[in-house]
Amino acid sequence: MAKIFCIANQKGGVGKTTTSVNLAAGLAKIGQRVLLVDLDPQGNATMGSGVDKRALELSVYDVLLESASVPEAAVLSEQCGYRVLGANRELAGAEVELVPLEQRERRLKAALAAVDSDYDFVLIDCPPSLSMLTLNGLCSAHGVIVPMQCEYFALEGLTDLVNTIKQVHANLNPDLQIIGLLRVMFDPRITLQSQVSEQLKDHFGDKVFDTVIPRNVRLAEAPSYGLPGVVFDPAAKGSQAFLEFAREMVERVKRM
Repeated sequence: MAKIFCIANQKGGVGKTTTSVNLAAGLAKIGQRVLLVDLDPQGNATMGSGVDKRALELSVYDVLLESASVPEAAVLSEQCGYRVLGANRELAGAEVELVPLEQRERRLKAALAAVDSDYDFVLIDCPPSLSMLTLNGLCSAHGVIVPMQCEYFALEGLTDLVNTIKQVHANLNPDLQIIGLLRVMFDPRITLQSQVSEQLKDHFGDKVFDTVIPRNVRLAEAPSYGLPGVVFDPAAKGSQAFLEFAREMVERVKRM
């Protein structure tokens, strides 16, 4: 049975897509069967996995509108070792097209149920807003991984996200929970970041992942080559950290 996780944060620019593609690549490297679902119309997770969003014959848009199944629309990223259910600009139209449809927030859940035994992990890269697309992701998932920077405004955004997750848990998906907070783009030389990191651990306890992703130039360069950092430069500090995070995720799932 696949474990389905959303990578979500209502604040933009916090490394959701970087986390999604590198966690997918890290899990694939340690022998897990992974599907990455790109729910952002910008298609960055698709492109960052070595898949050309402009060349997609079928995408997550077709799956949400039930004109294609997940096996038909998902493509293999051979360099990365996982499958991608890609997105492109068509997906922006799905917001409007889903509104009048029945079970509109559970379309993705129904589609993923059909491939439950094909994967160990399904990772969903959500857009940075509480939209119908994000809602589809949250309704499908067993839990949410929250990448966040250790900065003051990130704490404020986290409060909003926790409230959203509580509402979805209460009304739409009783399985939904926060799996953990992942500290990303971390620079230990900045005193404030260390202070916020400690505040997170005090407040959220074991919900904060042990792994910390450092600020890393090679991770930032990797998307321009259409690859996750874990594949682009496996020896880089950031790539090594994501590989460690993948191992931590596997262990955490065993305890769930």
